[in-house]
Amino acid sequence: MDRRLYGRSVIGEYAECKPAWWKFLKTSLCGRSVQSVSIVTPEYLTPQYLSVACCLVGRQMVYSEKRENSNFILLEKVFEEKRPSGRTEMRRTHSRLPILPFIAMCLACSACNSQAVRSISENDTVVKIEVVSCRDSVLNPQSPGCEDIKYGFEGGRVVKVGDTYHLMTSEMVGDPLWVNMRLGHWSSKDGVTWKRIGTLRQSDGDFTGKSQNAAPWAPMVVFVAEDNRWHLVYVNYRSKPECRNFDGVIQHAVSDADGMDGIAGPYTNTNELLRYDVDRDPWEGLQGVDSFFPFKIRDKWYGFYGSATLENWGKGCKWNIGLATADGIQGPWKRMSQMNPIDSTNFAENPIVSQLENGVYIAIVDGGPWVNKTGYLLSRDGIHWSKVRHLEIEPTVKRWWAEMRTPLCLIKEADGTYTMFFTAYKNRPEKFGMLSKLTLRITNAD
Repeated sequence: MDRRLYGRSVIGEYAECKPAWWKFLKTSLCGRSVQSVSIVTPEYLTPQYLSVACCLVGRQMVYSEKRENSNFILLEKVFEEKRPSGRTEMRRTHSRLPILPFIAMCLACSACNSQAVRSISENDTVVKIEVVSCRDSVLNPQSPGCEDIKYGFEGGRVVKVGDTYHLMTSEMVGDPLWVNMRLGHWSSKDGVTWKRIGTLRQSDGDFTGKSQNAAPWAPMVVFVAEDNRWHLVYVNYRSKPECRNFDGVIQHAVSDADGMDGIAGPYTNTNELLRYDVDRDPWEGLQGVDSFFPFKIRDKWYGFYGSATLENWGKGCKWNIGLATADGIQGPWKRMSQMNPIDSTNFAENPIVSQLENGVYIAIVDGGPWVNKTGYLLSRDGIHWSKVRHLEIEPTVKRWWAEMRTPLCLIKEADGTYTMFFTAYKNRPEKFGMLSKLTLRITNAD
């Protein structure tokens, strides 16, 4: 076995003793003093799997190789040992062990340790986000396809399939504002020139407060590998003159066509995922459920959802977000009430979750019109989240927006940068929500 530990200095003598394999493995994977684990595996056992197992329990894999015709696993560990003199030294030891107990212990230890996730505090930088450039108003009143859209765009999601961007967004087509709505599908090769593809859903025109389909909002598309189809989730509101857009519910729909090309639809409605009147949390308000973004972590689904206390409009209305969980995207979904809302002090709406290359999860959010900045949250496991932070676009980009609104994506590009499309209002006499394109560079700060 190669004794090189890839630049890691090892102090002290090499321990030739061979402890019992079960004791060695327990201390290797669960011991707090262990710095690294080196593995030699049989030819037929995937070392990448073992590397993942060690990473799950917080250990750094510094060496692994395959060896033919072997029926055991050779482990070497580097660990800290406190000497009688009080000095702490680095030591090494190794052991042979059977394959099946090793795998079982890996799974058991990873399940145990996954519960102890280091949270991200306000003082943890974690990632560094730099603004590279900004292209304002790539969709505006003069853009082809916008002729019958009176008030512009707000919310939704952009995904990239192959070399094509797909925008699913809320189109504010007419009066009453925020009620006469369409969910539109647009596409673009370069993110600058867009073509309207079609309409996904449209308001039924009922402004009496009776119809649950009065105002569709916030379309989010997610591709689910298990059924090889795109899934569309969106909000359906009731609406009436004295209270626009209340009692929101989350509607689920599935693409009729399978494969990645099924993104164009049509989408057939299936079931409601969350309702305002079923098992709601105390912090949720009159708006009902105002957004929903489902994402999968290993074999479990999680969903960010939001609500606002419209009953307190003008006297402390709050927009907050929480988490729900389910075994499948179709539900049933259960609110994670014990940890909701995620951040009760800051405005947050329309979360969209991505995972960065360093394994950290990031949820981009509308940071609030009075904050006038895009917001984001960070998490090491996708479940325990930081408080809302804000992306500083100025002074790199000279301010052209009167009101910054909703980020729609965080897409990793071939050159290593990230593309974020967002909606914003320009300082114009007429109020029109425009689509803009932001280029970012995200690096690891830990």
